[in-house]
Amino acid sequence: MTDVFETAAAGRRPFLVSRRIFLAGLPLALAGCQTARLEQTPLEMPAAVLPRVDPYYAAMYGPLDDEPFPIPALDVSKIEPRWLRQQVAFDGAERAGTVVVDPDQRHLYLVGEGGTAMRYGIGVGRDGFAWNGEATIRRKAAWPTWTPPAEMVKRDPRAAPYANGMPGGLDNPLGARALYLYQGDRDTLYRIHGTTEPWSIGQAVSSGCIRLFNHDIIDLHRRVPVGSRVVVRPSRMA
Repeated sequence: MTDVFETAAAGRRPFLVSRRIFLAGLPLALAGCQTARLEQTPLEMPAAVLPRVDPYYAAMYGPLDDEPFPIPALDVSKIEPRWLRQQVAFDGAERAGTVVVDPDQRHLYLVGEGGTAMRYGIGVGRDGFAWNGEATIRRKAAWPTWTPPAEMVKRDPRAAPYANGMPGGLDNPLGARALYLYQGDRDTLYRIHGTTEPWSIGQAVSSGCIRLFNHDIIDLHRRVPVGSRVVVRPSRMA
């Protein structure tokens, strides 16, 4: 898979992960939601049909110089508008404050009041690593540490220096923030996190985790408290 060293409502039911999918995905989930070995083909609009850059989005995705690791501006002129953060109408049954993930549409919704939601573009798990159900955000982290599993350390000498964890930073595959999903007291090993690969938003390339632009995970991290409910809808493409 292309890792950091190379590129440096349906589901309103108890959290369910099939034994086959969970066991297959466990080592890679522990790897910190690495990207599959795929060509980097961003879901960008052809240059001939790119709209003029909206100053609103240019400001929203501008440089974040006040972070411990300053984040450069995102070139929104090369990103389809549907992947950009925006407030939308929402007709789901979930209560305000719930995080709803729609893997088929590649969108995450933070449900608001009055039939609205804040919508974010996301990257999701590839075939065989997708999951659905309910979870709770039990922990939040800024610039989280990424720790490769022992299996990766053994097979990839580039991972060996990080056997005890890669500190947070712009090269860390978890990005600027991470939300840790639990079922009761059990860590599901799945995360909602940022990414070092903005081209992957809108694609199914991860090992099951949900990834957002760093700008967006910072925004979501600020909005959702520990204890928030997360609903991941089942994929109709599975």
